Amino acid sequence: MRGRLYILSGPAGVGKGTVLRRVFEKLDNIVYSVSCTTRAPRPGERDGVSYVFMDEPSFKKMVDDGRFLEWANVHGHFYGTRKDIVEDTIRQGKDVLLEIDVQGASQVKKKMPDAVMIFIQPPSFEELLRRLQKRGTEGPEELKLRISNAKTEMSHSEEYEHMIINDKIEKAADDFIAIVKKYREGSI
Repeated sequence: MRGRLYILSGPAGVGKGTVLRRVFEKLDNIVYSVSCTTRAPRPGERDGVSYVFMDEPSFKKMVDDGRFLEWANVHGHFYGTRKDIVEDTIRQGKDVLLEIDVQGASQVKKKMPDAVMIFIQPPSFEELLRRLQKRGTEGPEELKLRISNAKTEMSHSEEYEHMIINDKIEKAADDFIAIVKKYREGSI
């Protein structure tokens, strides 16, 4: 039996990573697809676990060689998903989770129409601003860019099959798990 591809998107600061940690603690047979990026690691991030960190020339060569399922320039850095790893994992019968921006999600959905798209929204835009400022991982200019991009990303949420509001981490994780289980049972 083949696995399924799940695409998770949402604006920066919405809590995608925190929700996903809970999901992976509770849900089996699902693999996180580690994206490649040209941005520098943040504190606590590990190469090959959080992202595959690479220089721009190496990334562009992979683009030219057609090795990405999707790629995009987001917040001034390149991000991409390796096609071979996603396809091999699905063939092995495991579900794959991609955490990508709306540009990438659109690219993947065109190439893999059976992918399930899930969007995580903040309870309010004001709460999203508070979370972004609280995490303190961006300077003033990057923070401005992320806020602008968040508005754009949230305007694309209606393109997704499923929407989760991240008001409480446990509930958001349980909502995500419920969606996956319905697909596994064939009830969606």
